[in-house]
Amino acid sequence: MNRLTSTFAELKSEKRPGFVAYIMAGDGDTETLLDALPAAGADVIELGMPFTDPMADGPAIQAAALRALDKGMTLKGTLALARAFREKHPDTPLVLMGYANPVHHFGFANFARAAAEAGIDGLICVDLPPEEDTELREALADESISIIRLATPTTDDDRLKAVTEGSSGFVYYVSTTGVTGMGRGAVTDVADAVKRVQAASGLPVAVGFGVRTPDQAAEIAAGGADAVVVGSAIVSANHDGGTQSALELVRTLSAAVHAAS
Repeated sequence: MNRLTSTFAELKSEKRPGFVAYIMAGDGDTETLLDALPAAGADVIELGMPFTDPMADGPAIQAAALRALDKGMTLKGTLALARAFREKHPDTPLVLMGYANPVHHFGFANFARAAAEAGIDGLICVDLPPEEDTELREALADESISIIRLATPTTDDDRLKAVTEGSSGFVYYVSTTGVTGMGRGAVTDVADAVKRVQAASGLPVAVGFGVRTPDQAAEIAAGGADAVVVGSAIVSANHDGGTQSALELVRTLSAAVHAAS
């Protein structure tokens, strides 16, 4: 049982939704921010792997990726951040999120081994569809790392079967057909979709894209999501106000999610 499985099992036993915080590796003082996220209320952390062409991401995360790359952040550097985090935080699940090109260049088996050594629990590879991820998924499975897939408002029942087959950890439900940070679907539509994905996958469902405020996060959590993901708002707060500003937002968002039922 990896940390994702045990964390979601614990959340379920406590009858409360979880909060997932996304930050970009190498943007600002990542080491300090990453280290402080569990105490601020993050049940799961997504660590972005900076990439030159993050096509699913809105302006805030695109800009963060470019800032990180300009500062010299690499995939190896991202794994080093994860390794330092894991030494201090043995229990908080850590998920890498990014794009296939750097992982492919690293080599799927090499990446899986390095990720396991760094204490990574899961990977969200945004632009690698289920039909193309067999080699990566098998390499990750050998290291007990989950591959976490995305479902969207346009994912019909046939496609949902393909998305959920082979997934583990949780399913990431994208609440909008746009890019990150640019709005979300109606709460009732999201709640219905979450039930459908839960039934199809048998996995926890985390909802993200377009969730920016405590009220929005609480609405999604109260609608039946197993967890709520916030990324762009935290990335923006970190850039505009620094680490403490980002942490204050995380505390506010996580409190709203944890109080929802």
